[in-house]
Amino acid sequence: MTQNTPRKPGRSALMTPKETFGFSGVMALFLGLVVLMSTRDVLLALFGTAVTFVVVLGVILVLMRAMKPNSAEQTDTDGETHGFNLNP
Repeated sequence: MTQNTPRKPGRSALMTPKETFGFSGVMALFLGLVVLMSTRDVLLALFGTAVTFVVVLGVILVLMRAMKPNSAEQTDTDGETHGFNLNP
């Protein structure tokens, strides 16, 4: 293998914000439809949908934050601050 072969992107790079919000929205809609079909109470279904969206989004973001990059990802991202000064 040559030294210039591209590396696979890290886990956090694989899940973009659109995918994160989309997955959370799909999970929330699923729960909202289940609650709506079982109780036939629209207000309860909307409340469950909103709460589920926030909870699933929070869990996904916490899990993404908890992942530590391996050495290849760490060397790949060294020096990249994306416009933010992380070490003042």
